[in-house]
Amino acid sequence: MNESRLFCLWGVEATGGKMMKRILVVEDNDLNRKLFCDVLAANGFSVEPVADGEMAIDRARAFVPNLVIMDIQLPNVSGLDLIARLKRDANLRNTPVLAVTAYAGKGDEERIREVGAQGYLAKPVSIGPFMAAVRNLIDRDSREAAA
Repeated sequence: MNESRLFCLWGVEATGGKMMKRILVVEDNDLNRKLFCDVLAANGFSVEPVADGEMAIDRARAFVPNLVIMDIQLPNVSGLDLIARLKRDANLRNTPVLAVTAYAGKGDEERIREVGAQGYLAKPVSIGPFMAAVRNLIDRDSREAAA
């Protein structure tokens, strides 16, 4: 069990037994993945890191996340393809996706949103905007589930 996951499991008690929101982090870069997971765990989220994009869909089905943070430039599989697959999956299609990517050229954000990402951040990512985007998508998902 990795450190971020262990911290998150302890975090359930720290939140008074409330169910923690779950975030799947699909990122092949070790430093970025650790940073995202550590920041999210420190903010009270249960985090499942995935380094291999080819495992992302199976991990999402098992973890049932409230949000997926998706790197777009992954080895062996495109993050765009993974987002499209998530949106075709009956159990995952309503899970919001935050694309975090080095793709910041003209038209990239539109293309990423067209495949189904609800949020987009260009790397390098600052912690403030990252957490604001995460909270916005988590809160929106909670509001829609309650409606």
